[in-house]
Amino acid sequence: MIRFPLRRLLAGVSVALAAAVALAGCAPSSSSANRTTDAAPSAGFPTSITTAFGTTTIPSKPERVVALGWGDAEVALELGVQPIGASDWLGFGGDGVGPWLKDAYRTRPTIVGTLEPNYEQIVRLRPDVILDVRSSGDAGRYQKLSAIAPTVAIPPKGANYRTTSEQQVTMIAKALGREQRGAALLASVSSAFDAARAAHPEFADTSAVIGSYSSQGFGAYATGDARVSFMKRLGFTQPRAVDQAAGNGFSVALSEENLGLLSADLTVILPIFTSAAKAEADPLFQRVPSVAEGHALVVDDARLADAFSIGTPAATIWALDRLPSQFANAL
Repeated sequence: MIRFPLRRLLAGVSVALAAAVALAGCAPSSSSANRTTDAAPSAGFPTSITTAFGTTTIPSKPERVVALGWGDAEVALELGVQPIGASDWLGFGGDGVGPWLKDAYRTRPTIVGTLEPNYEQIVRLRPDVILDVRSSGDAGRYQKLSAIAPTVAIPPKGANYRTTSEQQVTMIAKALGREQRGAALLASVSSAFDAARAAHPEFADTSAVIGSYSSQGFGAYATGDARVSFMKRLGFTQPRAVDQAAGNGFSVALSEENLGLLSADLTVILPIFTSAAKAEADPLFQRVPSVAEGHALVVDDARLADAFSIGTPAATIWALDRLPSQFANAL
């Protein structure tokens, strides 16, 4: 990624922002469909949120929200806020959200890039706040975004997309003035997990590895990733060897030499831009002990794999309605 000196960046952003504001002054005011609030007073503002880069202060209740982090736009929608700009991490198309939030937008957002967003495009959206909560934690990215608007970045000590679902909901709810609604969302997710655990006591203390398969080969997800958190909340345990191999990352790429890390009481594979059949047919994969013993599940429903991966409340509950029975069958 190209990095720019901060002085040049701020100057460029200031010029672009000034131009955007000037253009905005000539345009009609935003319609109610683009407003993120329900005309509620700005109670609880200004508010301050501690991130890995310090404290972000949001002076008043945001009305123009740009949501860039993995699943950040979905969380905002579930909190009753309509982002005007969002990133489509999983390539849903359209509004950039999964079927569990179909028709949640009243007005389609501007879709912004993911790993390297178009900063000039974000400037033109004139955001009151930028959400980048489940993100890479890259300092350069944060500097560019915070020069445009108050930016809610990864939490303290967070890194590389390892923001938990609870942290994501809590931080975004506070930034948007929807803390009670955020708490209710988290409570509904907890209740869904309680019900799933009660229905499947066999998951308790059973090891599970969540892996991926793409054109680059196989990988495995580490503790801190939403997929691993999902399994842990069902009662499964995460093999320590996978976390040790991943280090500070949220996943580890697996070669032929360490493909055995996929072996556990249950092995779950998520195909990424490829077919489940191709993953299942891989001869090296077939030699993994848990696979050879028949205790593996390759998720062949792309949207179910997406729900499992994105980790937002609605997606998590959608996945909980479908995946536990498949886990049980594989065990």
